[in-house]
This record gives sequence, C-alpha cells and structure tokens, in this order.
Amino acid sequence: MSVARYEPTQLEVACGMVFGYTPPESLPEPAADAVEALEEAILPALLRAPCLVSFSGGRVSSTVLAAAVRLARREGLELPVPATNRFPGVETGDEREWQERVIVHLGLTEWLRFDFADQLDSVGPIATRALRRHGLLWPFNAHFHQPLIEEAAGGAVLTGLGGDESFGAPRWARAASVVSRRLSWLLPDAQEEMRALWTVDVAAEPLRWQHRAASSRRRRYVRAGLWSLDLLASAQRVAVHSPFVDARFAATLAALPSERRFLARSEAMRELFGELLPPEVLTRRTTQRVASAFWSTHSRRLAEAWNGEGVDATHVDHEGLRAEWAKPQPDARTFLLLQAAALEHGQADSAELAETAGALV
Repeated sequence: MSVARYEPTQLEVACGMVFGYTPPESLPEPAADAVEALEEAILPALLRAPCLVSFSGGRVSSTVLAAAVRLARREGLELPVPATNRFPGVETGDEREWQERVIVHLGLTEWLRFDFADQLDSVGPIATRALRRHGLLWPFNAHFHQPLIEEAAGGAVLTGLGGDESFGAPRWARAASVVSRRLSWLLPDAQEEMRALWTVDVAAEPLRWQHRAASSRRRRYVRAGLWSLDLLASAQRVAVHSPFVDARFAATLAALPSERRFLARSEAMRELFGELLPPEVLTRRTTQRVASAFWSTHSRRLAEAWNGEGVDATHVDHEGLRAEWAKPQPDARTFLLLQAAALEHGQADSAELAETAGALV
C-alpha cells in the first residue's frame, strides 16, 4: 500500500497519540476467505528471501508466522524465519513457553532470538541512531524492529501491525477511561484539544469488527507506523509487509456473510484461522508486556538531566512531566517527548563539541 509521509503535530508529540483518518478508499474484490487473503498479502515477502517474521508469540504474530510457513511449504519457497526480541530481565517464562509452543507446532528448526538489556531503551543507542537520522517516528518504539531489519538486509520482514486494530477491542470501549482521566503532563487547553480529537475518532469507528480492518487501514497512527518501518527499512533494502492492513484482507473481512460475523476477538480468530494454529494459541488473552525495556538506564539518565529542552511549553506542563518521569515506570505516552528532548540534547552536545573543536584549532 502507498504510505504517505508522517509528520507528528506538536499536540501528538505532547500526548503521545496520533489522531485522524486518511481519506476514504475503494477496496478490491474480496478473496474466498481470510486465510487466502492473508497468504496473498504474505507471498511478496516470501519471494524476497531472506524473509523474517517479527514474532512475539502472541496470536497476531503467530498467525502471520503460521500462514507464511504453510504458504512457503506449499509453494516450495524458502521458509520464513521467526525473529524475536527478548528481554531476559523483563519477560516472564510464560511468554517463552507460548513462543516455543508455536515453534514446535509449526515444526520449525530455525528461530532467531536477540537478547537485550537496555539497548532498546527509548533513547538508547538503537533508538538514538534512528532519531538522529530520521527525527521523531511513530510509534516511539518503531526502532524495536531495527535489529530484525538489519538481519534481513536485502530481503523482507513480515509484521502483525494492524492485527490488534482488526480484531481487538474497539477504541470506543476504552474511550471513557481516556477522556475522563487527565494526562498529568498536559496543560488544560491541550487536554481539551486531545479529548475533542479522541471523541471524533471514536465516533468514526465502526461498531462491528468485520468493518474495522478497512477502517484501521485509514487510521493515521497505522499509516504513521507503516511509514516509520518503511523509512527504517529503506537503508537496508528491506521490504516490510504487514498483511493485516492489506486492502484485500480488509475487503475479505468486510464481505463475510452474516453467519460468519463474530462479536468477540477470540471467536473470530479461532473460526477464521483455526486451520493454522491450535485453539489455545488463537484464544489466549495474555500479551507480551515489555514496557520497562523502553524505560531503562538511558531514559532515566536523560530524565534526571532534563532542563526543559526540546519540549513544547505551549502544550506541556514541564513540572507535571518531570513528576511523571520521576515514577518507576512512567506513562509510555510521554516517551515521544523524551525522544524530542534527546534530539535537542544531542544537538546541544554536538554544538558544544564543535565549539570546543574550533577553539582548539
């Protein structure tokens, strides 16, 4: 799909959320079923070996991996390789058990696992390289895929981006908690503007999940995520494919007959993709939680040294933000602000180094 360039607004950086939709679009003819549509979206990635699958063990990434493996075997193509970022100090053993269960079920012998301590911190070395080259990206942890992209140089990476939006709880289900709770670092006017934009987004969301895939393709935050991944991948000549936001997949879900329109995510996943994975994988409710991996030594160090640089004072209460960053695990919606501060901090350091070098000449 064509992905337009994304530039975050000051408010979006301030509140850590992206709002709005791209213009309405015409969808292609639907496929015979959801698995066929998913395979069609996956095939271009398999034709561009090496093909890595961003694999967390959750039901979305497991479905992409299972569909890709089955398609590769049927077509005689090189098998895709699951690739997993792991955080030994953060993850629970339960997550690894789910990952291993899927790998064994699919009969795979190759599985790339990258172990990280603080390298994937929001302002750690991997994120900082991306920030200095591209500026702010959405989401703040887009750099999470950088190790996989580098490993797949010249090939392709498959992601599950858009799967949660297509099958997860609708945004309106979380609307009340979002609009009723003040983000402590936002100034009152910014808070009201954020609520207004959120309300418009919620009003535009379809009630039935079979229409959400088409709707989620047009969300600016989905398009922003796709654009960020493409930007990161371009330097390595890697093609990133996210089959859950494919146009034909969206059209296929929207065209399901009434007897195959499901109310719950687990029911939909089991009925649509039951031929790919065991029911317990498709209906699991636990998810990988590694937020603390993005707020680690580098983030805490910068937060402690921060003097207000890089953060827009027309939207953000600096003292409120400082208090949020003083928490053991701050709200992840402030991490774009931290990255904005890191960019300004890095520019100041570079200017100081240049001035020092000039004085030595």
